[in-house]
Amino acid sequence: MQINFQSSRLLSPASPGFIRLTLLLAFFLNLLPTSFWPWFPDWVALVVVFWSIRSPLVVGTGSAFLLGILMDVVDGSLMGQHALAYVLMSYASRVFAHRILWLPLKQQLFSIFPIILMGAGLQVLVRWFGGDALPSLFYFVQPFVTAALWVPATYVLMLPQFLSKDRDYERPI
Repeated sequence: MQINFQSSRLLSPASPGFIRLTLLLAFFLNLLPTSFWPWFPDWVALVVVFWSIRSPLVVGTGSAFLLGILMDVVDGSLMGQHALAYVLMSYASRVFAHRILWLPLKQQLFSIFPIILMGAGLQVLVRWFGGDALPSLFYFVQPFVTAALWVPATYVLMLPQFLSKDRDYERPI
């Protein structure tokens, strides 16, 4: 299966159940004890940005806020830190969705990276205003790793949306 933006292949819409399952899986991946390593990606941010671009009616700022509050609770961080970052990342990705989807997949990285970096920087600012010390520069390795996973995540998350290659001539589409 290859995602080709020049093909005439139709995509079926993503089911809301699959979208919620991927958000839940991303949440559980963020709960792994390795999530404090700087090179471990922020899975929830990646999946929220992806579905905010691809399916904005299902995943929006409300879903991002709920996942952010849950991440704040289980992470033990300042309340609202993840929620604010995820909401603004979701909003920015919805604003730039048409521009991002127009680009080829590998060039989308250059549009996704500033959104992810803004979310990480916002989390640092919220913690800093809360009285925490500024983290080292290794903290900003995480947005690079998260943005680098955009292409594989796109392949994995869009896999169920592909229609079969066998055309049914009884259907109009």
